[in-house]
Amino acid sequence: MVSPLPNGRRMPQGPMPAELPDLLRQHLQAAVEEMEREIRDQVPEYAGDDDGEYALRVERTVSETVAFFVDSVDHPDADARHLTELYMHLGELEARQGRGLEPLQNAMRVSSQIACRRFIKDAYRLGWSRETLGRLTDSLFMLVARVADAAAQGYAREQGQLASERERRRERLRDALVAEPSPGHDAIADLAIAARWDPPRSIGLVALPAGAPAGARILPPAVLAAWDAPVPFLVVPDPEGPGQDRIWPALRRLGTAAIGPTVPLTQGAVSLRWARHALTLVERGLLPAGEPVRCVDHIAPLATLAAEELVGATAAAVLGPLLDLAPARRQPLAETLLTYLQSGDNAVVAAERLHIHEQTVRYRLRRIAELTGGRFSGLDDRLDVLLMLSWLVRSGRAEEPA
Repeated sequence: MVSPLPNGRRMPQGPMPAELPDLLRQHLQAAVEEMEREIRDQVPEYAGDDDGEYALRVERTVSETVAFFVDSVDHPDADARHLTELYMHLGELEARQGRGLEPLQNAMRVSSQIACRRFIKDAYRLGWSRETLGRLTDSLFMLVARVADAAAQGYAREQGQLASERERRRERLRDALVAEPSPGHDAIADLAIAARWDPPRSIGLVALPAGAPAGARILPPAVLAAWDAPVPFLVVPDPEGPGQDRIWPALRRLGTAAIGPTVPLTQGAVSLRWARHALTLVERGLLPAGEPVRCVDHIAPLATLAAEELVGATAAAVLGPLLDLAPARRQPLAETLLTYLQSGDNAVVAAERLHIHEQTVRYRLRRIAELTGGRFSGLDDRLDVLLMLSWLVRSGRAEEPA
């Protein structure tokens, strides 16, 4: 039984002239040599020294293909599995070499053209019938279709395997970049070479909430992503370097995100840790949601978060009577004092930032001085007070019952 071809057709059946296979075999070697010569001339990929071994493999396959074709004229039910396996292997090699299928397809085209040219020449010379010539060329093109399909299958299979392996290498590199302790610069460099990732001078980690939109996950190839991590994250190379025009629009499409500080290659864990801290503040409503936020723009709340337990435990000792007020009175006084200190002790600037009158700011400052006995007049411990007030206002504690 004859195996079907990829398009469902079968090799032409019926008798060929009895002498035809022997006639073809007489010229088989000459045909193979002509095909090999023309392939080297017309397909540059198989002509150079760098591809000599692979070109030789293609030439051997051409020779086996021609021999199989001649045998199939005499035995139309010949088993083509060995031949299709050869072409599947060739397709795999093309993928492994990083080439497309075009060189191999061009080699097949050149071989087919030469075979047809020789068939036509022999038909005139030997008086073959038109039917014999037609069925011979049909058999040729159907065989070419079969082996071309086998090559495409091998190519696709190898591409899938290469893509999977490349992704695994990128995952190993990504995990090494955020490992703590770091495996070291040399180990990261080796993983980067294996993953075909050009090591940058610095990296920035981006923390994301779970469930980023699928369309927004299309990022430049240099970005390493961990979408399935408990807290998804991205490794962005040289986030502050040139040529990042494609990365930041992609990050904005992700919506809520926190961008950690830019760090050397071996300190990715530091950047990721602070990016996740910032994401926590976003989730608590202390930083804006729906857009990327940068840690470098929110150092004070991040520092307060890192020491939140200590700040909460010592707030009463630093802020004193302010915490004893009812929330309705505590909140505007705390916010005014914080904004005044952040404005360089300038009541006019503070009023503009708070959108209130300058006299309201001065009144509240006097009220604070009365309540605290002037504790915040000199403010030798200004940084401590700023951290406490920032924690009180940003965390919402200024609005909670005492």
